[in-house]
Amino acid sequence: MIIVTGAAGFIGSGLISRLNQDGFKNIIAVDDFSKIEKAENLEGKIIKERVERDALFSWIDANSRDIEFIFHIGARTDTTEFDKNIFDELNVNYSKSIWEKCVAYQIPLVYASSAATYGLGELGYDDNESTLSQLKPLNPYGDSKNEFDIWALAQEQKPIFWVGLKFFNVYGPNEYHKGRMASVIFHAYNQIKTTDKMKLFRSHNPDFRDGEQMRDFIYVKDLIDVCIYFMHHRKNSGIYNLGTGQARTFKDLVLRTFAAMDKTPDISYIDTPEDIRDKYQYFTEANMNKLRTIGYDKPFTSLEEGVSDYVKNYLSSGSYL
Repeated sequence: MIIVTGAAGFIGSGLISRLNQDGFKNIIAVDDFSKIEKAENLEGKIIKERVERDALFSWIDANSRDIEFIFHIGARTDTTEFDKNIFDELNVNYSKSIWEKCVAYQIPLVYASSAATYGLGELGYDDNESTLSQLKPLNPYGDSKNEFDIWALAQEQKPIFWVGLKFFNVYGPNEYHKGRMASVIFHAYNQIKTTDKMKLFRSHNPDFRDGEQMRDFIYVKDLIDVCIYFMHHRKNSGIYNLGTGQARTFKDLVLRTFAAMDKTPDISYIDTPEDIRDKYQYFTEANMNKLRTIGYDKPFTSLEEGVSDYVKNYLSSGSYL
């Protein structure tokens, strides 16, 4: 059996779809299933059992002999939430408990970290484990992810195999439920569909023109490919970046969205809200050398290809992965 936490969410549900495609049917889906807005993400997927988030640890104790792997994707990901207690409970302490179960029962583990740990990128975007304590995340979400990474590395007892993946800006199908936390591509599609126009944040940094703020956008299908790779690889434990290694501008992204929708581009700019202006990232780009050096050689989907696939095969029809 393979456990996927955050199973009804954006990435978790896509991962289950891929596991099903690869022939894995004994999936244990873990989530807070009371959130009905995520229910459609799991429709049609083959799942052996659904386990409520709060019941997971007793379930693992009762079924440990049959668990082959854990993907811990679930987390509180709202970067605008500033109640540290929520992140301590759901991101830090919950992850520690999963880690401890994996140690106790010799279960291999892949868990989701985040590029939010890098803050403004003062130290760059290198997945160097020796510099984690020097990173300066911009919000409690990033703090919680970095806190757990640091804790994991400090443990004398570790799972038989483990990997933490620092997700960069992920986009793709199954994020319909995410509201304001959905990708810029999702919001661009809906804004263009409604108004034939798109508004982007104006640059307040003299080094960047309006719309040329840059992010490392990674298509969710590529992210899932890497998760599956580690499920089979099971060596070279550690913390890895997961982006494309190629930063692109928001303007690039929106122009590709207009093109995929067969619409003439019409972009305007609005001021970045003052309450987030001093914490706004103008550039992120994953250094992907670490993943490449252990043998992962599959190319990442270009922004052009990813946006086209997402818009034409999912957003335009409301389809799911």
